[in-house]
Amino acid sequence: MHQARTPKEALEFAVREGAQLVDCKFVDWLGQWQHVTFPMHEFDESTFEEGLGFDGSSIRGWQSIESSDMLIIPDPATAMIDPFCEHPTLSLICNIIDPITREPYSRDPRHIATKATNYLKLTGIADTAYFGPEAEFFILDDVRFETKEQASYYYVDSVEGRWNSGRVEGPNLGYKPRYKEGYFPVPPTDSLQNLRSEMVLQMEKLGLVIECQHHEVATAGQAEIDMRFLPLVEMSDALLLYKYVVKNVAYRAGKTVTFMPKPIFNDNGSGMHVHQSLWKDGKPLFAGNEYAGVSQICLHYIGGILKRARSLAAFTNPTTNSYKRLVPGFEAPVTLAYSSRNRSAGVRIPMYSPSPKAKRIEVRFPDPCCNPYLGFSAMLMAGLDGIENKIDPGAPLDKDIYSLSPEELENFEVMPATLEEALDCLEEDHEFLLKGDVFTEDAIRTWLSYKRENECRQVALRPHPHEFELYYDL
Repeated sequence: MHQARTPKEALEFAVREGAQLVDCKFVDWLGQWQHVTFPMHEFDESTFEEGLGFDGSSIRGWQSIESSDMLIIPDPATAMIDPFCEHPTLSLICNIIDPITREPYSRDPRHIATKATNYLKLTGIADTAYFGPEAEFFILDDVRFETKEQASYYYVDSVEGRWNSGRVEGPNLGYKPRYKEGYFPVPPTDSLQNLRSEMVLQMEKLGLVIECQHHEVATAGQAEIDMRFLPLVEMSDALLLYKYVVKNVAYRAGKTVTFMPKPIFNDNGSGMHVHQSLWKDGKPLFAGNEYAGVSQICLHYIGGILKRARSLAAFTNPTTNSYKRLVPGFEAPVTLAYSSRNRSAGVRIPMYSPSPKAKRIEVRFPDPCCNPYLGFSAMLMAGLDGIENKIDPGAPLDKDIYSLSPEELENFEVMPATLEEALDCLEEDHEFLLKGDVFTEDAIRTWLSYKRENECRQVALRPHPHEFELYYDL
């Protein structure tokens, strides 16, 4: 992104780049970018203050029809030229305000994230929360799905899919990653090296700093591209840009990308491990002399995450499909414990570097369907609650959790098994999110009702294809 600081600088940047149009993007309640495009002549410096109108009742989980008018307010610091538009187009990420009160909209996820960072500063604990998500995804060649009254199915395919090892492809060259062995052989088994590199280079042209890209564990084109950490709001912006680039580069190549946590049965799902650290006055707060070289503040932050994890799941693992991944036996951790190096723990302390600046925690249970503004904000609030209340995370668990006996696991909480359970946990335990008016009661209630009615209930109503295998002949 071009780091314009003012509307004037953003518009000057647009003129230099020959922009003919302005595309205003904003994040909806569930975490997907929406957009509306205007000719350049409709924009001047006053637009950044006065805003532009749109119908808020048409956005999922937002306004009702009788109070639908809303305003988008572009943020000049997010100015970039959209690389996927045929005509030169200035792209701006926007905030949402009420046209009557001129107040920020309480259900705007970007506003919630801004309030979370402001609350962090108000606590005096730190002034910056850095987040570094590792979003995984599948690059597929074909996807079809349909649900009707008398039929329901999905079908995904990939030239890399191990299930295609016997398919006539004229010729089939045989390089298909084995199930759970996609991490990470070289080409030609990894057939997507060049496409992922194209994604990386496109992101870097737009100002994102990429640390690495690679094939992930599953067959069928599972991938990961890692970004350098950023402050909470900036990283939430960056993650939506990341998804936008990944999907459009793949689409341009005749492929399709999904961030669904579990699109393929019996192989690893896509997670989003989220690295986090707090800083104050340019100094890292998570380095110290406690376990694994962390500070007491860091341990309390971990304590807050572990204590609230079952509630956090409603935001960090926000789909019914999330809980097809969040099961024992795969890479997704369900046991709420912490450890250094141990990837089966819910919270891991990476040990790659001895530098205090690199000291951080990695929360491993989230997945990439998470709305980053909401998920990151909720995790920050849980961690701060842990620091403020000196929550003890208990003893670390430096064993392979998947090999522990039931008796050994009795002392540990586990993640919810369904979205319904996660929503119930959030309903029962969300006071920590209301501090500083970061999440409002209205925002929480809206999230709960939307998810229950539009996702949990709708999935529960429909027969599952596997039920016919189980029950048809009874």
